Amino acid sequence: MRLRRLTAAVAGIALVVVLPAPAAAGWDTDSDRLSWSARSLGRQALPPGDGWAAAGDGTTGGSAASHDNIHVVDSRAELIDALGGDNATNRNNDTPKIIYVEGAINGFEGPDGNLLTCADLADPEYDFDEFLVTYDPAVWGYENDPSGPLEDARRRSVTNQTRYTQINVGANTTIVGLRGARLENLTLMVDSVRNVIVRNIVFDDAYDCFPAWSPDDGDAGNWNSQFDLMSVRRSENVWVDHNTFTDGDNPDSAQPVYFGRPLQVHDGALDITHTASLVTVSYNRFDGRDKVMLIGSSNTVGPDLGRLNVTLHHNVFDGSLQRLPRIRFGQIDVYNNHYELAGDDFQYAVGVGVQGAPYLENNSFRLGSGIDTADLLYDWGGTVLTEHGSWVGQGHRPLRPASLLDAYNAANDPDLGDDAGWTPTLRHGPVLPAAVVPIYTRLTAGAGKLPV
Repeated sequence: MRLRRLTAAVAGIALVVVLPAPAAAGWDTDSDRLSWSARSLGRQALPPGDGWAAAGDGTTGGSAASHDNIHVVDSRAELIDALGGDNATNRNNDTPKIIYVEGAINGFEGPDGNLLTCADLADPEYDFDEFLVTYDPAVWGYENDPSGPLEDARRRSVTNQTRYTQINVGANTTIVGLRGARLENLTLMVDSVRNVIVRNIVFDDAYDCFPAWSPDDGDAGNWNSQFDLMSVRRSENVWVDHNTFTDGDNPDSAQPVYFGRPLQVHDGALDITHTASLVTVSYNRFDGRDKVMLIGSSNTVGPDLGRLNVTLHHNVFDGSLQRLPRIRFGQIDVYNNHYELAGDDFQYAVGVGVQGAPYLENNSFRLGSGIDTADLLYDWGGTVLTEHGSWVGQGHRPLRPASLLDAYNAANDPDLGDDAGWTPTLRHGPVLPAAVVPIYTRLTAGAGKLPV
């Protein structure tokens, strides 16, 4: 009976969170395919105080769009046209715009509407079998990165793929998925712009046809991919809300092994790098991925100082292995997120990097076999972490209060300090008890939970 009352209460909270605001006056009533709820979502701005993206002028996306700049799109060509008409220059288009994604849009869509293959995008001088023979560590060694005509041809192939699968977004843009909306095999790139909102979309499998071999990455080398599902770079006031990020039926765990290392055809799910800042990531699902979220791309002290301020709240990390997130430099507020962690390949949840200042509050963690509470943090050169109210459960055992920081410090040396030096003030609504977070996020997080 107590659980039934709790579930009902949580469902009531969820209704408050997702209920859209009234549509703005002057809406384009000719868009007959759009429900009232969908129209309202397009006009919504980030609520005041909702994480770092509410700082400064806040995040309104394309809510001020005129009738002529509201679009419903169902193909790559239509998406690019709605974003400005030229993928190479769309990031310069700062006209307020609202774009509704209908159905599945694939980044490999060619000019005739048919899907291209990796072979179509490969440079004529690139041959993967020849690449494996030429750069085999037994021949090439581990001292130097690949170079020469064949590596040059691989790089040209990556450039060819980028032209198709990287979709550039300009400032003052809202992108909302209608029921069942998917962006497949592409990277949504938010680079050097302000004021972008992306909601209610499934991002699926941004695979790299031409991974790079890095022999000096780690003790035995690694394959590395170029493409994220979504990337935020050099941008401010970005709200990423109620999306699902997945590799679908093409997980990294299913990739072949070359040079003794698994072929890596995916990079991050949602990376926030290159001086980006003032980003709120809320109510998303990150399902079954290896690398999830990199905040800050370099240990170099310089332009990232004072930047990379990001809020993560009410997200679900389910079956992912690392970077949940990995943090450099920024003040990162991580509260009311739920982690379902399992698998022999799990590495860590929160990575504390150079001059990173994570603030963790009331997060919940369900751990699979072989994962210990001490494994949830990893020191990537950071020194401090503030943590309150974590709850952890092993297997089917109930969640219980636990300190990630105490567990880490008991198992590792040197210790991480317990004060990140700041306290979050930009939060929308109450911080839930960690015990409620698994049920609440199950009801509210991910694409398909908003009324459209």
